[in-house]
Amino acid sequence: MSTDGDGSPGSGGDAAELLSGLALASFRLNGQFLHVAEELAKPAGMTAAWWQVLGAVLGEPLPVAGIARVMGMTRQGVQRIADLLVERGLAEYHPNPAHRRAKLLQPTDAGREAISKIVPGHRAFADRLVAELGPETARTTLAALTHLTSTLTTLTNT
Repeated sequence: MSTDGDGSPGSGGDAAELLSGLALASFRLNGQFLHVAEELAKPAGMTAAWWQVLGAVLGEPLPVAGIARVMGMTRQGVQRIADLLVERGLAEYHPNPAHRRAKLLQPTDAGREAISKIVPGHRAFADRLVAELGPETARTTLAALTHLTSTLTTLTNT
């Protein structure tokens, strides 16, 4: 398929440019979100990565591999952070009835308290972001990012 002069994707070159643009915009967006997350996590004495891993197990305990899958992180990276969270008393390991060796990580009361310190700043930033974008644009952007993630998962089987 080729372009018909209107700049729409078609030839391999155009598709390659779109892929590069999507990747670069995603990398920049990731960096911006990480910066915001670091600032939000600071008052709780946490890092963005600690918040990410601890947040993954707020609803239910998960093994390290499950957290990595959900968060799009490496298993080794999650393991390192999970061990730090346990060492600092923010999370604990429990036996996993489904798998003897893959223990489940879950937050402690101190971990839940640390997360609760992040909530007010998170809520305030969310309100500012959605007010700036507008609720409809925010929803459309979320849908587009979700679709992009799903498509990449299908194409890469990750």
